[in-house]
Order: sequence, then structure tokens, then C-alpha cells
Amino acid sequence: MSKDPFDDEQTDEKTAVVKGDTFRVRMEQAARTPPVLVMLEGPAGYVGKQWPLDKGDLIIGRSMTSSIFVDDRSVSKSHAKISIASGDVYILDLESTNRTVVNSDTVPPLVPVKLSNNDQVKTGNVLFKFLEGGSIEAHAMEHLQTKSEKDPLTGAYNKGALHMRGAESFKRAKLLKVPMSIAVFDIDHFKKVNDTYGHPAGDYVLKQLAQVIGTKLIRLDDFFARYGGEEFVVVLFGSNLAQGAEIGERFRATIEGHRFEYQGTHLPITISVGVATIEPDMATWDELFGKADNALYTSKRSGRNKVTTV
Repeated sequence: MSKDPFDDEQTDEKTAVVKGDTFRVRMEQAARTPPVLVMLEGPAGYVGKQWPLDKGDLIIGRSMTSSIFVDDRSVSKSHAKISIASGDVYILDLESTNRTVVNSDTVPPLVPVKLSNNDQVKTGNVLFKFLEGGSIEAHAMEHLQTKSEKDPLTGAYNKGALHMRGAESFKRAKLLKVPMSIAVFDIDHFKKVNDTYGHPAGDYVLKQLAQVIGTKLIRLDDFFARYGGEEFVVVLFGSNLAQGAEIGERFRATIEGHRFEYQGTHLPITISVGVATIEPDMATWDELFGKADNALYTSKRSGRNKVTTV
């Protein structure tokens, strides 16, 4: 794993000194950062989240089909549109109920207004900050967001990020009437690995497993997270139960066939998997997750190293 230049600082009580090469790398990375919107005030869990503005027209709204989805009643379903023309970024109010305001000026409906660096954009009661492309502040905030969402040991998303993405994906799948499944799995006899070979061996297994799953088996629309301990979750947006079961079996077989080699010792690692899919009577993400988690424990109680679907 490459070293993070943001962590390469020397500090004392009075100052922070950043090495010259590290600063150069930071500036080069910042130069490649697209313009972004960062939420300053809004729904719990969303504050600090940022959206890159590099995909053409983007809709800000409460609709699950919005590019920048905001789960707040003060925001219209299709509140405003972000567009890019000749390198400049514009915002267009889509005749919203509670208006769009840039700094202290109300944006006239259907009239594009150019955004400048550090402009504050308010949609209903939700406040964003606009940062232009190439901004070192945008790059630093992207770094902080990534650190807040990722598990430091494995590099997979963490439990907090899973709950947010899972709930959002669940709502989107229900609204759009598309299938969605989740696969929950954990490492068989993981305590025995730690007890026999030590916790560094356990950490090695966790990192190796996450690397294998994350680089070889995760598709573009999948979301891979470490739920805690040796338990992992993959959100399979667009996959029905049969497809989820097939993917879960692929996870199981790949891990069983992978050679985990720690300090010259081969560690026979397997996983147990539970797969569940959204059903018509399900109302929340927690119901879906609970069903998959129960399927995982069925796999473990019935011999481990297997996939159970419900």
C-alpha cells in the first residue's frame, strides 16, 4: 500500500513541517482534483460528505434518482441542477419550493448562475460549499472523508459508511423497483488463528482477504465493507437472490482456494456466507441485513465454509 503523503508530517508544539517532496506530491494530487460540493449543514451522517462535479449535469434533490441525493424534506425532489460549460460550473434552480441561494443571493428559477471558489450554496435548509477544481482544500477534504469512511486495517469501507450506503441503496432499489441483495460473511475459526499464531497473523489474514475480495471479485456497483471483527458485507445492487448466491459462492470458493502464507506457514482459511435479497414486505435496510446475518449463522451452525440463502 502506498504511503499517504498527508500522514508524512513532523510536528512539535509550535509548528508542523511538511517535507518538500511531500508538499510537491500534495500539490500534484490537488491539481487533479475536480470541482466539488461539500455539505456543511444537513442530515446527520451527510455533513462533510463531498460530491465530485465531473460527470456532466448533476441533479441535487430528495428523489432517490438524484445524482446528489439529500434526504431532507426542505429539499425538493429535483431541486437544482449543476452543469459544467467551458470549465466553469453553474447552478440552475429547478423551480424548487424552498429556493436555491448562493451566498446571500436567491437564484432565479431556471437561470444558470456561475459558481466561484468557496461559494456557499443553500438548497432548502441544506448548506453546501463549492470548491473549484485543483483546490488543495478539496483534496484535503477528500482525504479526510476517505479516512472517515474506510477501515484503516483492510481498506474496505467501515461500519458507519455501510449503514449510510446500505440504507440509501435500499431506498433506491425499492423506489426504482430493481433487485438488491447483500452477502454477509465472516472467517471460520478466526479466533483459533489469533490464538495459535498471534494477532499479527490475524491482521495479515484480514488484509489479505480484503485485498482478494476487493481487487478480484467486487464489481463496479458493489459496495464492500468490514462490519466489524472478521465480518464483512457486500451490497449487491441490481442482483437478485440467485445472482447473489452465485456471487457468494464465488467469494467462498476464491477464499478457500487462496494461499494465505504467514511467515512461512500456510493458514487454511475459509469463510461462511449468508445471502438475502429485498422482499416486497421489507421496509428497512436493517430487515434486509438481519436476514442475511441470520443466514450467515445458519452456514456456521451447519458446518461452515458454505453459502446459505434466505
